[in-house]
Amino acid sequence: MVVWRGSQDDVADTQGALSSQTQGGLSLPTPQPGQLNLTASQVAPPTPQTAVQGPPNNTQSTPTNQTTQQSEKQPQHIECVVCGDKSSGKHYGQFTCEGCKSFFKRSVRRNLTYTCRANRNCPIDQHHRNQCQYCRLKKCLKVGMRREAVQRGRVPPTQPHHGQFALTNGDPLHCHSYLSGYISLLLRAEPYPTSRYGSQCMQPNNIMGIENICELAARMLFSAVEWARNIPFFPDLQITDQVALLRLTWSELFVLNAAQCSMPLHVAPLLAAAGLHASPMSADRVVAFMDHIRIFQEQVEKLKALHVDSAEYSCLKAIVLFTTDACGLSDVAHVESLQEKSQCALEEYVRSQYPNQPTRFGKLLLRLPSLRTVSSSVIEQLFFVRLIAQHLSGEEEEEEEEEEEEEEEEEEEEEEEEEEDYLRDTKRDDEDVECGR
Repeated sequence: MVVWRGSQDDVADTQGALSSQTQGGLSLPTPQPGQLNLTASQVAPPTPQTAVQGPPNNTQSTPTNQTTQQSEKQPQHIECVVCGDKSSGKHYGQFTCEGCKSFFKRSVRRNLTYTCRANRNCPIDQHHRNQCQYCRLKKCLKVGMRREAVQRGRVPPTQPHHGQFALTNGDPLHCHSYLSGYISLLLRAEPYPTSRYGSQCMQPNNIMGIENICELAARMLFSAVEWARNIPFFPDLQITDQVALLRLTWSELFVLNAAQCSMPLHVAPLLAAAGLHASPMSADRVVAFMDHIRIFQEQVEKLKALHVDSAEYSCLKAIVLFTTDACGLSDVAHVESLQEKSQCALEEYVRSQYPNQPTRFGKLLLRLPSLRTVSSSVIEQLFFVRLIAQHLSGEEEEEEEEEEEEEEEEEEEEEEEEEEDYLRDTKRDDEDVECGR
Protein backbone atom coordinates (compact mmCIF):
# COMPACT_ATOMS: atom_id res chain seq x y z
CA MET A 1 0.00 0.00 0.00
CA VAL A 2 1.31 3.44 -0.90
CA VAL A 3 1.56 5.44 2.33
CA TRP A 4 2.55 9.08 2.81
CA ARG A 5 4.26 9.64 6.14
CA GLY A 6 4.09 12.91 8.02
CA SER A 7 7.54 13.40 9.53
CA GLN A 8 9.99 15.95 8.15
CA ASP A 9 12.56 13.24 7.36
CA ASP A 10 10.04 11.09 5.52
CA VAL A 11 8.88 14.04 3.50
CA ALA A 12 12.41 14.79 2.30
CA ASP A 13 12.78 11.92 -0.18
CA THR A 14 10.51 11.15 -3.12
CA GLN A 15 12.55 8.32 -4.60
CA GLY A 16 11.83 5.79 -1.85
CA ALA A 17 10.33 2.34 -2.29
CA LEU A 18 6.60 2.03 -3.06
CA SER A 19 5.57 0.09 0.01
CA SER A 20 4.43 0.66 3.54
CA GLN A 21 7.74 2.42 4.01
CA THR A 22 7.15 4.68 0.98
CA GLN A 23 8.47 8.13 1.69
CA GLY A 24 6.59 11.05 0.16
CA GLY A 25 9.10 13.77 -0.64
CA LEU A 26 7.73 17.21 0.12
CA SER A 27 10.63 19.37 1.24
CA LEU A 28 11.90 21.91 -1.25
CA PRO A 29 15.37 21.31 -2.70
CA THR A 30 17.91 24.09 -2.70
CA PRO A 31 17.01 26.48 -5.51
CA GLN A 32 19.35 26.21 -8.49
CA PRO A 33 20.61 29.26 -10.38
CA GLY A 34 17.88 30.53 -12.65
CA GLN A 35 15.21 28.41 -11.02
CA LEU A 36 11.99 30.25 -10.28
CA ASN A 37 11.19 30.08 -6.59
CA LEU A 38 8.30 32.32 -5.61
CA THR A 39 6.00 32.31 -2.65
CA ALA A 40 2.24 32.55 -2.85
CA SER A 41 2.41 36.26 -2.05
CA GLN A 42 4.72 36.80 -5.00
CA VAL A 43 2.27 35.15 -7.37
CA ALA A 44 -0.39 37.74 -6.56
CA PRO A 45 -0.48 40.91 -8.67
CA PRO A 46 0.96 44.13 -7.26
CA THR A 47 -1.41 46.09 -5.07
CA PRO A 48 -2.45 49.32 -6.80
CA GLN A 49 -1.21 52.46 -5.12
CA THR A 50 -2.39 56.04 -5.37
CA ALA A 51 0.40 58.30 -6.53
CA VAL A 52 0.67 61.40 -4.33
CA GLN A 53 2.54 64.24 -5.97
CA GLY A 54 3.80 67.18 -4.04
CA PRO A 55 4.66 70.65 -5.32
CA PRO A 56 7.44 70.84 -7.86
CA ASN A 57 10.87 71.10 -6.35
CA ASN A 58 13.99 71.63 -8.41
CA THR A 59 16.38 71.04 -5.53
CA GLN A 60 18.23 67.75 -5.42
CA SER A 61 16.66 65.28 -3.00
CA THR A 62 18.78 64.16 -0.08
CA PRO A 63 19.28 60.49 0.84
CA THR A 64 16.94 61.02 3.77
CA ASN A 65 14.20 62.30 1.49
CA GLN A 66 14.77 59.39 -0.89
CA THR A 67 14.45 56.94 1.98
CA THR A 68 11.25 58.62 3.12
CA GLN A 69 9.82 58.53 -0.40
CA GLN A 70 10.73 54.87 -0.79
CA SER A 71 9.08 53.98 2.50
CA GLU A 72 5.95 55.85 1.46
CA LYS A 73 5.84 53.86 -1.79
CA GLN A 74 5.93 50.47 -0.05
CA PRO A 75 2.79 48.50 -0.98
CA GLN A 76 0.18 48.29 1.74
CA HIS A 77 -1.85 45.19 2.49
CA ILE A 78 -5.43 45.74 1.33
CA GLU A 79 -8.18 43.33 2.30
CA CYS A 80 -11.05 42.19 0.15
CA VAL A 81 -14.08 44.33 1.04
CA VAL A 82 -16.34 41.29 0.68
CA CYS A 83 -14.66 38.45 2.60
CA GLY A 84 -11.59 40.02 4.19
CA ASP A 85 -9.07 37.90 2.26
CA LYS A 86 -6.02 39.49 0.63
CA SER A 87 -7.06 41.75 -2.23
CA SER A 88 -5.53 41.16 -5.66
CA GLY A 89 -6.52 44.58 -6.98
CA LYS A 90 -9.51 46.74 -7.79
CA HIS A 91 -12.27 44.82 -9.55
CA TYR A 92 -15.62 46.27 -10.63
CA GLY A 93 -15.14 49.34 -8.45
CA GLN A 94 -13.84 47.78 -5.23
CA PHE A 95 -10.74 46.03 -3.89
CA THR A 96 -11.53 42.31 -3.83
CA CYS A 97 -9.81 38.94 -3.88
CA GLU A 98 -9.77 36.73 -6.98
CA GLY A 99 -12.47 34.45 -5.58
CA CYS A 100 -15.02 37.21 -4.98
CA LYS A 101 -14.13 38.89 -8.29
CA SER A 102 -14.79 35.69 -10.23
CA PHE A 103 -17.95 34.93 -8.26
CA PHE A 104 -19.38 38.40 -8.94
CA LYS A 105 -18.45 38.32 -12.63
CA ARG A 106 -19.92 34.85 -13.10
CA SER A 107 -23.13 35.77 -11.26
CA VAL A 108 -23.69 38.95 -13.26
CA ARG A 109 -22.76 37.65 -16.70
CA ARG A 110 -24.91 34.56 -16.35
CA ASN A 111 -27.68 36.46 -14.56
CA LEU A 112 -27.76 33.84 -11.81
CA THR A 113 -30.39 33.85 -9.07
CA TYR A 114 -29.57 32.41 -5.65
CA THR A 115 -31.65 31.45 -2.62
CA CYS A 116 -30.67 31.78 1.04
CA ARG A 117 -31.55 28.82 3.24
CA ALA A 118 -31.27 30.91 6.41
CA ASN A 119 -32.42 34.43 7.27
CA ARG A 120 -30.57 36.26 4.44
CA ASN A 121 -27.95 37.50 6.89
CA CYS A 122 -25.25 34.82 6.63
CA PRO A 123 -21.67 35.74 7.63
CA ILE A 124 -19.39 36.29 4.62
CA ASP A 125 -15.70 35.88 5.42
CA GLN A 126 -12.79 33.71 4.31
CA HIS A 127 -14.22 30.65 6.05
CA HIS A 128 -17.91 31.04 5.14
CA ARG A 129 -17.93 32.84 1.77
CA ASN A 130 -18.85 29.68 -0.15
CA GLN A 131 -21.68 28.60 2.14
CA CYS A 132 -24.34 31.04 0.91
CA GLN A 133 -24.16 32.47 -2.61
CA TYR A 134 -27.22 34.68 -2.05
CA CYS A 135 -25.64 36.55 0.87
CA ARG A 136 -22.27 36.70 -0.87
CA LEU A 137 -23.75 38.40 -3.94
CA LYS A 138 -25.81 40.64 -1.69
CA LYS A 139 -22.66 41.78 0.13
CA CYS A 140 -20.83 42.33 -3.18
CA LEU A 141 -23.54 44.78 -4.23
CA LYS A 142 -23.74 46.31 -0.76
CA VAL A 143 -20.04 47.23 -0.65
CA GLY A 144 -20.29 48.91 -4.06
CA MET A 145 -19.32 46.39 -6.75
CA ARG A 146 -20.98 47.57 -9.98
CA ARG A 147 -22.97 45.33 -12.32
CA GLU A 148 -22.42 47.68 -15.24
CA ALA A 149 -18.65 47.30 -14.88
CA VAL A 150 -19.01 43.59 -15.60
CA GLN A 151 -21.23 44.21 -18.61
CA ARG A 152 -18.66 46.62 -20.03
CA GLY A 153 -15.95 44.03 -19.52
CA ARG A 154 -13.56 43.51 -22.40
CA VAL A 155 -14.48 40.64 -24.69
CA PRO A 156 -11.49 38.46 -25.63
CA PRO A 157 -10.49 39.19 -29.24
CA THR A 158 -11.39 36.58 -31.78
CA GLN A 159 -8.28 34.89 -33.10
CA PRO A 160 -7.65 31.86 -35.29
CA HIS A 161 -7.33 28.63 -33.39
CA HIS A 162 -3.86 27.15 -33.65
CA GLY A 163 -4.60 23.79 -32.05
CA GLN A 164 -3.05 22.77 -28.78
CA PHE A 165 -1.05 25.36 -26.92
CA ALA A 166 2.47 23.87 -26.83
CA LEU A 167 4.07 24.72 -23.50
CA THR A 168 6.45 21.84 -22.79
CA ASN A 169 9.41 23.85 -24.08
CA GLY A 170 8.68 26.86 -21.88
CA ASP A 171 6.75 28.93 -24.41
CA PRO A 172 5.23 32.03 -22.76
CA LEU A 173 1.49 32.26 -22.28
CA HIS A 174 -0.26 34.84 -24.42
CA CYS A 175 -3.04 35.66 -21.95
CA HIS A 176 -3.56 39.26 -20.89
CA SER A 177 -3.82 38.63 -17.15
CA TYR A 178 -1.45 37.98 -14.29
CA LEU A 179 -3.11 34.54 -14.02
CA SER A 180 -0.97 33.54 -17.00
CA GLY A 181 1.98 33.88 -14.64
CA TYR A 182 0.25 31.51 -12.25
CA ILE A 183 -0.07 28.89 -15.00
CA SER A 184 3.58 29.42 -15.89
CA LEU A 185 4.53 28.52 -12.33
CA LEU A 186 2.52 25.30 -12.57
CA LEU A 187 4.15 24.42 -15.89
CA ARG A 188 7.67 25.13 -14.69
CA ALA A 189 7.06 22.85 -11.73
CA GLU A 190 6.88 19.83 -14.04
CA PRO A 191 9.99 17.67 -13.42
CA TYR A 192 10.38 16.97 -17.14
CA PRO A 193 8.33 17.35 -20.33
CA THR A 194 5.75 14.77 -21.31
CA SER A 195 7.96 13.56 -24.17
CA ARG A 196 10.54 12.31 -21.69
CA TYR A 197 8.16 9.76 -20.25
CA GLY A 198 9.41 7.55 -23.05
CA SER A 199 8.81 7.17 -26.77
CA GLN A 200 6.85 3.95 -26.20
CA CYS A 201 4.36 5.84 -24.07
CA MET A 202 3.37 8.13 -26.92
CA GLN A 203 2.41 5.25 -29.24
CA PRO A 204 -1.15 4.15 -28.36
CA ASN A 205 -0.99 0.95 -30.43
CA ASN A 206 2.32 -0.18 -28.96
CA ILE A 207 2.02 -3.00 -26.42
CA MET A 208 4.50 -2.31 -23.65
CA GLY A 209 6.26 -5.00 -21.68
CA ILE A 210 5.63 -5.62 -18.00
CA GLU A 211 8.90 -4.04 -16.88
CA ASN A 212 8.30 -0.97 -19.05
CA ILE A 213 4.78 -0.55 -17.66
CA CYS A 214 5.97 -0.70 -14.05
CA GLU A 215 8.89 1.62 -14.75
CA LEU A 216 6.65 4.16 -16.48
CA ALA A 217 4.08 4.01 -13.68
CA ALA A 218 6.72 4.62 -11.03
CA ARG A 219 8.07 7.55 -13.03
CA MET A 220 4.61 9.10 -13.32
CA LEU A 221 3.95 8.74 -9.60
CA PHE A 222 7.30 10.31 -8.70
CA SER A 223 6.59 13.02 -11.27
CA ALA A 224 3.31 13.90 -9.55
CA VAL A 225 5.01 14.22 -6.17
CA GLU A 226 7.95 16.20 -7.57
CA TRP A 227 5.54 18.51 -9.39
CA ALA A 228 3.75 19.28 -6.13
CA ARG A 229 7.08 19.92 -4.38
CA ASN A 230 8.18 22.30 -7.12
CA ILE A 231 5.08 24.51 -6.93
CA PRO A 232 6.40 27.56 -5.05
CA PHE A 233 3.38 27.92 -2.76
CA PHE A 234 2.90 24.20 -1.91
CA PRO A 235 5.86 24.05 0.53
CA ASP A 236 4.37 27.08 2.32
CA LEU A 237 1.70 24.76 3.71
CA GLN A 238 2.24 22.84 6.93
CA ILE A 239 3.99 19.49 6.45
CA THR A 240 0.92 17.70 7.78
CA ASP A 241 -1.25 19.50 5.22
CA GLN A 242 1.11 18.58 2.39
CA VAL A 243 1.02 14.92 3.39
CA ALA A 244 -2.77 14.95 3.79
CA LEU A 245 -3.28 16.45 0.32
CA LEU A 246 -0.94 14.00 -1.40
CA ARG A 247 -2.35 11.03 0.47
CA LEU A 248 -5.85 11.87 -0.77
CA THR A 249 -5.07 12.93 -4.34
CA TRP A 250 -2.08 10.87 -5.52
CA SER A 251 -4.26 8.41 -7.45
CA GLU A 252 -6.14 11.22 -9.25
CA LEU A 253 -2.86 12.90 -10.18
CA PHE A 254 -1.64 9.54 -11.46
CA VAL A 255 -4.68 9.18 -13.76
CA LEU A 256 -4.15 12.71 -15.12
CA ASN A 257 -0.48 11.94 -15.81
CA ALA A 258 -1.46 8.66 -17.50
CA ALA A 259 -3.82 10.54 -19.82
CA GLN A 260 -1.31 13.32 -20.46
CA CYS A 261 1.41 10.93 -21.63
CA SER A 262 -1.09 8.75 -23.59
CA MET A 263 -0.15 5.68 -21.60
CA PRO A 264 -1.17 2.48 -23.47
CA LEU A 265 -3.65 0.51 -21.38
CA HIS A 266 -3.85 -2.96 -22.90
CA VAL A 267 -5.53 -5.49 -20.64
CA ALA A 268 -3.15 -8.44 -21.00
CA PRO A 269 0.06 -6.62 -19.94
CA LEU A 270 -1.81 -4.94 -17.08
CA LEU A 271 -3.03 -8.28 -15.77
CA ALA A 272 0.47 -9.70 -16.08
CA ALA A 273 1.95 -6.68 -14.30
CA ALA A 274 -0.58 -7.16 -11.50
CA GLY A 275 0.63 -10.75 -11.10
CA LEU A 276 -2.83 -12.25 -11.60
CA HIS A 277 -1.41 -15.00 -13.80
CA ALA A 278 0.70 -16.24 -10.89
CA SER A 279 -2.01 -16.26 -8.23
CA PRO A 280 -5.35 -17.98 -8.86
CA MET A 281 -8.44 -15.82 -8.35
CA SER A 282 -12.12 -16.63 -8.17
CA ALA A 283 -14.29 -15.81 -11.16
CA ASP A 284 -16.15 -13.07 -9.27
CA ARG A 285 -12.93 -11.40 -8.25
CA VAL A 286 -11.58 -11.52 -11.79
CA VAL A 287 -14.78 -9.89 -13.09
CA ALA A 288 -14.59 -7.16 -10.43
CA PHE A 289 -10.93 -6.52 -11.17
CA MET A 290 -11.60 -6.30 -14.91
CA ASP A 291 -14.37 -3.80 -14.19
CA HIS A 292 -11.90 -1.59 -12.30
CA ILE A 293 -9.51 -1.76 -15.24
CA ARG A 294 -12.34 -0.71 -17.56
CA ILE A 295 -13.14 2.30 -15.37
CA PHE A 296 -9.50 3.34 -15.38
CA GLN A 297 -9.33 3.00 -19.17
CA GLU A 298 -12.53 5.04 -19.63
CA GLN A 299 -11.28 7.94 -17.51
CA VAL A 300 -8.01 8.11 -19.42
CA GLU A 301 -9.72 7.87 -22.82
CA LYS A 302 -12.27 10.58 -21.99
CA LEU A 303 -9.48 12.97 -21.05
CA LYS A 304 -7.54 12.12 -24.20
CA ALA A 305 -10.68 12.72 -26.29
CA LEU A 306 -10.77 16.35 -25.09
CA HIS A 307 -7.22 16.93 -26.39
CA VAL A 308 -6.23 18.62 -23.14
CA ASP A 309 -3.06 20.69 -23.51
CA SER A 310 -0.21 21.08 -21.03
CA ALA A 311 -1.51 24.28 -19.43
CA GLU A 312 -4.94 22.76 -18.88
CA TYR A 313 -3.44 19.60 -17.37
CA SER A 314 -1.39 21.70 -14.95
CA CYS A 315 -4.47 23.64 -13.85
CA LEU A 316 -6.54 20.46 -13.49
CA LYS A 317 -3.84 18.87 -11.35
CA ALA A 318 -3.69 21.98 -9.16
CA ILE A 319 -7.49 21.95 -8.72
CA VAL A 320 -7.27 18.28 -7.73
CA LEU A 321 -4.30 18.77 -5.39
CA PHE A 322 -5.65 21.78 -3.48
CA THR A 323 -8.84 20.15 -2.23
CA THR A 324 -10.46 20.95 1.09
CA ASP A 325 -11.79 17.37 1.31
CA ALA A 326 -8.52 16.22 2.89
CA CYS A 327 -8.92 15.41 6.57
CA GLY A 328 -7.11 17.37 9.25
CA LEU A 329 -6.09 20.44 7.24
CA SER A 330 -4.78 23.21 9.49
CA ASP A 331 -5.35 26.03 6.97
CA VAL A 332 -8.48 25.19 4.99
CA ALA A 333 -8.99 28.78 3.82
CA HIS A 334 -5.54 28.98 2.22
CA VAL A 335 -5.96 25.64 0.44
CA GLU A 336 -9.38 26.76 -0.79
CA SER A 337 -7.97 30.03 -2.12
CA LEU A 338 -5.31 28.12 -4.08
CA GLN A 339 -7.97 25.90 -5.60
CA GLU A 340 -10.08 28.93 -6.55
CA LYS A 341 -7.07 30.62 -8.13
CA SER A 342 -6.32 27.46 -10.13
CA GLN A 343 -9.91 27.31 -11.33
CA CYS A 344 -9.93 30.99 -12.30
CA ALA A 345 -6.66 30.57 -14.19
CA LEU A 346 -8.06 27.61 -16.10
CA GLU A 347 -11.27 29.47 -16.96
CA GLU A 348 -9.43 32.51 -18.26
CA TYR A 349 -6.94 30.42 -20.21
CA VAL A 350 -9.64 28.34 -21.91
CA ARG A 351 -11.67 31.43 -22.76
CA SER A 352 -8.68 33.15 -24.39
CA GLN A 353 -7.13 30.14 -26.14
CA TYR A 354 -10.31 28.32 -27.21
CA PRO A 355 -12.84 31.09 -27.95
CA ASN A 356 -14.76 28.81 -30.33
CA GLN A 357 -15.37 26.19 -27.61
CA PRO A 358 -17.62 27.89 -25.03
CA THR A 359 -18.38 24.61 -23.24
CA ARG A 360 -14.77 23.45 -22.97
CA PHE A 361 -14.18 24.80 -19.46
CA GLY A 362 -17.26 23.02 -18.12
CA LYS A 363 -16.29 19.76 -19.82
CA LEU A 364 -12.84 19.87 -18.23
CA LEU A 365 -14.22 20.47 -14.74
CA LEU A 366 -16.79 17.70 -15.13
CA ARG A 367 -13.99 15.20 -15.68
CA LEU A 368 -12.53 15.76 -12.20
CA PRO A 369 -15.19 14.18 -9.91
CA SER A 370 -15.12 10.92 -11.87
CA LEU A 371 -11.36 10.56 -11.29
CA ARG A 372 -12.15 9.33 -7.78
CA THR A 373 -14.02 6.37 -9.23
CA VAL A 374 -10.61 4.88 -10.04
CA SER A 375 -9.66 2.84 -6.99
CA SER A 376 -6.24 3.67 -5.57
CA SER A 377 -5.85 0.06 -4.42
CA VAL A 378 -6.41 -1.11 -8.00
CA ILE A 379 -3.72 1.30 -9.23
CA GLU A 380 -1.35 -0.16 -6.65
CA GLN A 381 -2.24 -3.71 -7.72
CA LEU A 382 -1.87 -2.92 -11.43
CA PHE A 383 1.35 -0.96 -11.44
CA PHE A 384 3.19 -1.18 -8.14
CA VAL A 385 2.71 -4.70 -6.80
CA ARG A 386 5.88 -5.88 -8.56
CA LEU A 387 7.93 -3.03 -7.13
CA ILE A 388 6.55 -3.71 -3.68
CA ALA A 389 7.30 -7.41 -4.09
CA GLN A 390 10.84 -6.62 -5.20
CA HIS A 391 11.30 -4.35 -2.23
CA LEU A 392 9.96 -6.96 0.16
CA SER A 393 12.10 -9.68 -1.43
CA GLY A 394 15.10 -7.40 -1.03
CA GLU A 395 14.28 -7.04 2.66
CA GLU A 396 13.96 -10.82 2.97
CA GLU A 397 17.37 -11.29 1.35
CA GLU A 398 18.87 -8.79 3.76
CA GLU A 399 17.30 -10.64 6.68
CA GLU A 400 18.66 -13.95 5.38
CA GLU A 401 22.13 -12.45 5.02
CA GLU A 402 21.94 -11.12 8.57
CA GLU A 403 20.89 -14.54 9.85
CA GLU A 404 23.79 -16.19 8.00
CA GLU A 405 26.22 -13.68 9.47
CA GLU A 406 24.88 -14.36 12.96
CA GLU A 407 25.28 -18.12 12.43
CA GLU A 408 28.85 -17.65 11.22
CA GLU A 409 29.64 -15.52 14.27
CA GLU A 410 28.20 -18.20 16.57
CA GLU A 411 30.28 -20.90 14.84
CA GLU A 412 33.42 -18.80 15.22
CA GLU A 413 32.70 -18.30 18.91
CA GLU A 414 32.21 -22.05 19.38
CA GLU A 415 35.49 -22.80 17.59
CA GLU A 416 37.30 -20.28 19.78
CA GLU A 417 35.84 -21.86 22.92
CA GLU A 418 36.86 -25.35 21.75
CA GLU A 419 40.38 -24.13 21.03
CA GLU A 420 40.63 -22.55 24.47
CA ASP A 421 39.40 -25.77 26.09
CA TYR A 422 41.98 -27.78 24.14
CA LEU A 423 44.80 -25.47 25.18
CA ARG A 424 43.64 -25.56 28.78
CA ASP A 425 43.55 -29.38 28.80
CA THR A 426 46.95 -29.62 27.15
CA LYS A 427 48.45 -27.29 29.73
CA ARG A 428 46.92 -29.30 32.56
CA ASP A 429 48.37 -32.55 31.13
CA ASP A 430 51.83 -31.01 30.92
CA GLU A 431 51.61 -29.89 34.55
CA ASP A 432 50.58 -33.40 35.64
CA VAL A 433 53.56 -34.93 33.82
CA GLU A 434 55.97 -32.53 35.51
CA CYS A 435 54.49 -33.28 38.95
CA GLY A 436 54.90 -37.05 38.31
CA ARG A 437 58.61 -36.60 37.72
